[in-house]
Amino acid sequence: MAWLFAAAIILTALTLRAAVTVVPPLISTINHDLPLSAATIGVLGMLPTAAFGVFGFLTPYVIRWASLEKLIILSILVGIVGQIARVLAPNTPLFLVFSVVAFGGLGAGNVLLPPLVKKYFPSKIGLMTALYVTAISVGTALPAQLSVPVADATSWQFSLASWAGISTIALIPWLVALFSPRTTAATATPKTSTSVGAREGAGEAAAALGMEAVRTELEVHSAPVEVAPKMNLWRSPTAWGLTFMFGCTSLNTYSLFAWLPEILTQAGLDRAHAGSMLALFGALGLPLSLCIPIIAAKMRNPFPAVLGMLLCFVVGYLGLLLSPANGTWIWVVFAGLGPGTFPLALLLINHRTRTQQGAGALSGFGQGMGYTIACIGPLFFGLLRQWTGSWTAPFIFLFVTLSLLGAGAWIICRPKMLEDDFAPSTVAP
Repeated sequence: MAWLFAAAIILTALTLRAAVTVVPPLISTINHDLPLSAATIGVLGMLPTAAFGVFGFLTPYVIRWASLEKLIILSILVGIVGQIARVLAPNTPLFLVFSVVAFGGLGAGNVLLPPLVKKYFPSKIGLMTALYVTAISVGTALPAQLSVPVADATSWQFSLASWAGISTIALIPWLVALFSPRTTAATATPKTSTSVGAREGAGEAAAALGMEAVRTELEVHSAPVEVAPKMNLWRSPTAWGLTFMFGCTSLNTYSLFAWLPEILTQAGLDRAHAGSMLALFGALGLPLSLCIPIIAAKMRNPFPAVLGMLLCFVVGYLGLLLSPANGTWIWVVFAGLGPGTFPLALLLINHRTRTQQGAGALSGFGQGMGYTIACIGPLFFGLLRQWTGSWTAPFIFLFVTLSLLGAGAWIICRPKMLEDDFAPSTVAP
């Protein structure tokens, strides 16, 4: 059954950004049917990170009441309902409301995938993280690229709703896994059984059947399961380290997505050239998503890799600030390598927790608070530009956030587990 869970995780990851990136290229078209003022467009731009933050933060509390599998199915269903309902909305406020519903489902999915990887692929966390983060990158780029051609051939409503079809496909393997007798039996197996006899019996049964997948699954479910201590993540240095690493990475990424074309066009580049540079910036996420988790998974402390990516951020920003029209692609490449801290942060959710409960809690807190921090990035960057009439102050703001990113990364990269923040202290006699 391992292949089924791998397919489910990757397909789900492919859907986590579609409802967001399919909209911006169609704003002018949607405006013909639903009036979208400049203020409304600004609100629409902030809704994804806001919804990711709120729903991501709330998801770990719900994990206590239902299984991860049932929750991921529910989150996908919520996303599907939101995506379909918003194209049927008769007015702009309802379009925004149902967009929040769609983004809420995606936000819950963001949080649930790391603990699901930890549950089903505990020995392949680096590989599975690389695969699903790469799927997120593909699922970010494809809707933006295809939205206009699909809308021209059909309608903007069909273009937006069509991505709910991909979500429906992602739902199928989870439903199969949920109702599969083999999965149910495996889940029902006592997880605290660690005797040699039990392990040998499982190995002999798998060998007799000649099924490596069954052996893997039985090993996973017969492994000892630690119980997470009671955790208040507001008081955890590890949780805050991930929050600042994840949040400041997202803040810088979304700020450049929002403002890079404006920076370059004001420097004298034409809109097509500026658009190509934005595409280059986004495209660098694909190789980073595939390589960083696999490499970092072999490192006891990956902070040196973070320093390298911070240096890329700094070089790229200095180039864009001081000489944006000369060697533009070089500065964009450096700036585009910086967000490699995003897949690394997702990897560390599992590498800095011992339990599924811990992974779920850290994922929810780090991503929930992180996306909340990221909300202010594009807005404050633009306000600083408006107040000062220069790009210097906005870039100084980004440099400050990079220092917070580095501080958070230094904490979360240390080989210390989240559960250790709450372990009872040993008092000497």
